[in-house]
Amino acid sequence: QVRLVESGGGLVQAGGSLRLSCLASGSIFSGRTMGWYRQAPGKQRELVATITSGGTTNYVDSVKGRFTISRDNAKNTVYLQMNSLKPEDTAVYYCNRLYAPASWGQGTRVTVSS
Repeated sequence: QVRLVESGGGLVQAGGSLRLSCLASGSIFSGRTMGWYRQAPGKQRELVATITSGGTTNYVDSVKGRFTISRDNAKNTVYLQMNSLKPEDTAVYYCNRLYAPASWGQGTRVTVSS
């Protein structure tokens, strides 16, 4: 079964940290570039960070220096460590393949209070 299951979201004060996890079925994850996306209320989904199967990472400018994407290939899991969170980081966060995305998971909600 092709699945993406995100977890780790929650309510945090500005300046705080959260670590998101995404468990992907092997057909989605193995050997693929994975990405974390987010969708804020009333806005389109945006790509936040990517990581290749070899560990090369890229970030959107707004999260550079604050977010870190990583992956554990043995566990088919990709992570997003989020530090120095800001209210504008409030969104539902999703993971997926960068190319040929699979069906989206339910996401995990992150709310940052000021």
